[in-house]
Amino acid sequence: QVQLVESGGGFVQPGGSLRLSCAASGFPSNYYAIGWFRQAPGKEREGLSCMGGRGGNTWYADSVRGRFTLSRDNAENTMTLQINNLRPEDTAVYYCAARNFVGPKDLCRSNWIPAFWGQGTQVTVSS
Repeated sequence: QVQLVESGGGFVQPGGSLRLSCAASGFPSNYYAIGWFRQAPGKEREGLSCMGGRGGNTWYADSVRGRFTLSRDNAENTMTLQINNLRPEDTAVYYCAARNFVGPKDLCRSNWIPAFWGQGTQVTVSS
């Protein structure tokens, strides 16, 4: 059974930082692309950052480039999203996902590709 569990969300002021974590189990991490997504009310799901199964090949959305950093530790079966300089428009539910047989760019940019998802963690940016 594939399972993904997000944590680290919360309420933060503009300009603040958060570190989101995703604990994964039930699949061979080395063969799965992983990534972080978000969805705000009334908006489509947005791929933020995705990485190939072996790491090193990472894709970032223009909206988060320079502020978000994705990393993964296959030995520990975890993935982390470091978020800096948060803005009110970053407010959303953040999800981690995993999928085999796709590259990181395809995973992040294709909203029709089925993937394994966590339940999400809420990020609220407000003064």
